[in-house]
Amino acid sequence: MLVAVGTVEAIFRFPVKSMAGERLGTGTLGWHGLDGDRRFAFRLMDNRSAFPWLTASKLPELLLFTPQPCEDSAEEDLPTHVRTPDGKLMPIFGEDLAKEVGQRHGAPVEMMQLKNGVFDDASISVIATDTVREIGRLAGHGADVRRFRPNIVVRLLRATPFQEEEWLGGELFFGKAADPPAIAITRRDVRCSMVNLDPDTAKAAPEVLKAVIGANQNNAGVYGSVIRIGQLCVGQTVFWQHGGRKERNGQIGS
Repeated sequence: MLVAVGTVEAIFRFPVKSMAGERLGTGTLGWHGLDGDRRFAFRLMDNRSAFPWLTASKLPELLLFTPQPCEDSAEEDLPTHVRTPDGKLMPIFGEDLAKEVGQRHGAPVEMMQLKNGVFDDASISVIATDTVREIGRLAGHGADVRRFRPNIVVRLLRATPFQEEEWLGGELFFGKAADPPAIAITRRDVRCSMVNLDPDTAKAAPEVLKAVIGANQNNAGVYGSVIRIGQLCVGQTVFWQHGGRKERNGQIGS
């Protein structure tokens, strides 16, 4: 049975891993997450591990680099340039950008484009505004959802922090159409030091992660996998259903 749990409060995508994100009014949910999300990442050239990507946990200043969307509407509207913290506009694949980031990090990097994106655990993430607000209260900080870098922010009908965990093993449907976009909720979002970083200054506030650890065993939000593609929009009603059946308005989801 479908149960309304809230509405879509905000949609975010992050074209370059660990750089500043974009707040969207609408977004296309594809089989590999939001179109254009985390399609670029800097690779540490001397790193031969299974996760060779440079992230803000290693270089907090990455948060202050801002991808610039292409002026012409292209596939996934991917960025062509990046604005540096100093205000310089550089081509995303340019040597100057890689050199500047490498110098800040202290090791050479190169920009990579990945067709299906670069994700830590799953291609879509969800968090509720009440969860962010409670963490902010416990940490003594303003509740800035951007610290958590989610794709979908849900305003709950029943205002309960960490309610997302009740959705584990179930499915979320977005909107009232006959075949709405949908995701299966697969795991908790285990947090790292990234949540400590102010998205506007990159300064660290360790009390934020401490609040997450103390309040919910280091979990805040959930990850999902896409089970039906479609358009996401701010204001859509969010429905939850127990897992195992993908029925929606009498139809079986694909």
